[in-house]
Amino acid sequence: MPKVIFIDHAGNRKEVDAKKGTTIMEAAVQNLVPGIDADCGGACACATCHVYVDEAWMDKLSAKDDMEDSMLDFAEDVQENSRLSCQIQLTDDLDGITVRTPEVQ
Repeated sequence: MPKVIFIDHAGNRKEVDAKKGTTIMEAAVQNLVPGIDADCGGACACATCHVYVDEAWMDKLSAKDDMEDSMLDFAEDVQENSRLSCQIQLTDDLDGITVRTPEVQ
C-alpha cells in the first residue's frame, strides 16, 4: 500500500496509506486531506486538486499530457513542479511520495 505525504502551505503534515491504482486526489479525498477540493471528481476538468510534487519524485512521474497542462492554466501559483493530483496514479514506485498543497485552490 503506497504512502502519500501531504504537506499544506502552513507546513502541517498528513501521511495516508492509499490503495495501489488510486490517484493521489482519491487518496486525499478518502482521507479528508485539507487543500484538495477535487470539484470535478477526478475528470481533469478543473484545477482544484493542484499540488506541488516534491522535486525528488518528479522523475518518477509520467509526463503531463496536454489536458492536464491546459487545466493547470486555471490554477493559482503554478510552479515547475505543479501537477493535478487526479492525474497521478499510485504505484509501489511512488511509495512515500510527498506533495504540498497550495495556499489557495
